[in-house]
Amino acid sequence: MSTRTPDTDSVTSWVADATAAPSMHNAQPWLFRFTRDSGELLLTMDLSRAMPQTDPSTRGLHVGCGAALLNLRVAAAHAGWEARADLLPDPADPKALAAVTFALADTGDGLGALYPAISRRRTSREPFSQEAVPQAVLDGLIGAARIEGAHLSFPGAWQVQAMLDLVRDAAYAETLSPEARAEVARWTGTGTEDTTHQGVPSSAFGPVRYGGRAPVRDFAGDRPVEGRGYAVFEHSPCLAVLGTRDDGPQDWLRAGQAMERVLLQATLDGLSTSLNSQALEWPELRWAMRDPLSPTGHPQMLIRLGYGPGVPPTPRRPVSDVLDVV
Repeated sequence: MSTRTPDTDSVTSWVADATAAPSMHNAQPWLFRFTRDSGELLLTMDLSRAMPQTDPSTRGLHVGCGAALLNLRVAAAHAGWEARADLLPDPADPKALAAVTFALADTGDGLGALYPAISRRRTSREPFSQEAVPQAVLDGLIGAARIEGAHLSFPGAWQVQAMLDLVRDAAYAETLSPEARAEVARWTGTGTEDTTHQGVPSSAFGPVRYGGRAPVRDFAGDRPVEGRGYAVFEHSPCLAVLGTRDDGPQDWLRAGQAMERVLLQATLDGLSTSLNSQALEWPELRWAMRDPLSPTGHPQMLIRLGYGPGVPPTPRRPVSDVLDVV
């Protein structure tokens, strides 16, 4: 590999791809600074988009920023570059999440092949069909997570029921917390709030579930949404738990990269996906979500997979809002 500095237009394009990543309530809690002289791109957290009620440790924020970092690596690889990320580069500055440098890549490692999925990946809150996902596809997703240092497990029937109970308990706990409800409402729209560049618009809420067992978060709560329909969801949802061996900020960033690699691979495999962090936002419920038989006992995300209809993208912040070039 030969170390060189990419031009500003290339880095801007890669950052645009990075911002297509999923994040908690689509808050998009990332900022980038590109220093032209050194060729370093610094990823930092945007604390104005933190959620102190439902994500007080900023674990979810780190996971979202890790997903953006994976997209950046994929975009650079697609263009023939390797993005080398030094996680948590400054112990004195916890907001600095990754310092990224670039080198021309002589050979690809397969990362760039995920690039077409960046623009196609969606978080779907629609019903999926009952068609089973082939084991070979699931094995490929397990491998995708492993490459990024995380573990993806597909729980058995009794574990799925326990997880669904935890998600239900989390939804009930949220109804009892006006602070949590207000925080969720800040980032979700019902057709009147400005969700032009951020948050989850009401058009992405999906239908109200009146049957089935799939864990789909209802962002509307008790707020009416005009034109919203009803639907039966899967009775036997395909769920996966993404976990890590340890549970610190670096692990959360790795989990975010693993999560996005799984989601991009699933998109290429023709799957629809949705994320559910609701039970993980309550410490006692997150602890119960862990698999006691797994060496990676810290759950970072619950992922639902299946075959479903296409859905439109959610809004994104303009690159000019998140990238500073110096």
